[in-house]
Order: sequence, then structure tokens, then C-alpha cells
Amino acid sequence: MATRAIRGATQLDTDTREHMLDRVAEMVTELMTVNDLTVDDFISVIFTATSDLVSEFPAYAARRLGFGDVPLICARELEIEGSMPRCVRMMAHVETDLPRADITHVYLHGAANLRRDLTKTRDVHDDD
Repeated sequence: MATRAIRGATQLDTDTREHMLDRVAEMVTELMTVNDLTVDDFISVIFTATSDLVSEFPAYAARRLGFGDVPLICARELEIEGSMPRCVRMMAHVETDLPRADITHVYLHGAANLRRDLTKTRDVHDDD
């Protein structure tokens, strides 16, 4: 069993509590599904949010999914000019038998544009 880091990101349409909880839960659930993970596989998760998101802690969405005894932390994303607004990112440290090359990183909604350089991603774009 190896320790791997898996990235994810999502963009919110608005800064409301329910929307934050829905989008983060979607991101965590999708990351688990595509990498065949359970909550017990997680060592820790770091969430970051841009400074325009203040309605709820992203980690709370994971707590509601059963991550009660997994160490979670939230932090602020750097405020770089031109960076994506209303964005939540995550880096999950997991135990898995997947080789690094088979890990699928998850980028949802507007955040699907963040990491086109990764060869294995699961992108979900918003419908226009």
C-alpha cells in the first residue's frame, strides 16, 4: 500500500453555504469514486478557498460525508492577480494500491481549466 496525494478543485457560482457544501461534497465524492477510495483510505485533507468564499468551511462538507476522524484543515488560497475566483481546492493524502500514474485528479465546473497539463484528470464543465 502506497501513500499518494490526489488533487481536486471546484468553482462555485455564488458564495452561499448550501452551494459551498454541495460543490465540495461533489468534489470529494467524485475523487473517491474515480480512484476507488473509501473514507478509511484517507490520511488527511488540505482544503484551500479563495478569499471571496466566506459562507462555510470547505472541510465541513467532508465531515458531513463521514470524515469525522480524518484530519482536515482549511486555508486561504494565494491572491494572485487574474486567478480564478470562488475556487475551492483540495489535496488529499491517501493510502492506495494505485500506481501514481493511475491516480485521477478531479477538476469540476470552472476549475476544469486549471490543470490541463495533468495527463489523467476527471473534468466536469458547467453547461453554458
